[in-house]
Amino acid sequence: MEGVILKELNPLVDGRGDVIELWSKPWVEKEGFVVPTHCYQSATDFGVVKCWHLHKIHTDQFTVTRGKLQVSLVDIRKDSKTFGHVNLVFLGVQRPRLLKIPPGIMHGWKALTKPEVIVVNFQSHVYDAMDEYKFPWNCVLENIWEPKNG
Repeated sequence: MEGVILKELNPLVDGRGDVIELWSKPWVEKEGFVVPTHCYQSATDFGVVKCWHLHKIHTDQFTVTRGKLQVSLVDIRKDSKTFGHVNLVFLGVQRPRLLKIPPGIMHGWKALTKPEVIVVNFQSHVYDAMDEYKFPWNCVLENIWEPKNG
């Protein structure tokens, strides 16, 4: 999807535990990410779907530090080469990754693991409620959320 970036994060593991570099300026700009001005952590309880919303100004860039998350993306930018495309991305501690979602991409997520999923978001701008466009959860792609039984 045009403008979306998914970066693999490499955990360093030894007998004492592990460490994962979530953000480092040397690779951030080189790989197309935006230097953040606002960072927050969010907890989503198991099975909860948070959707749909988008931003016209700021960029979301997030990773998961606990659990597993399904992120659904819909490109509604009429001038985009990927207009109308839908992407599903899975983020979690078993495969740590950083996801960049540019302005104009409608997105939402579902927490897939108990007791909760922890998301850390490195935003390009300080939060502004005027740039938070929310839509009903069932306005598009009602049946996109995993897992599918059957």
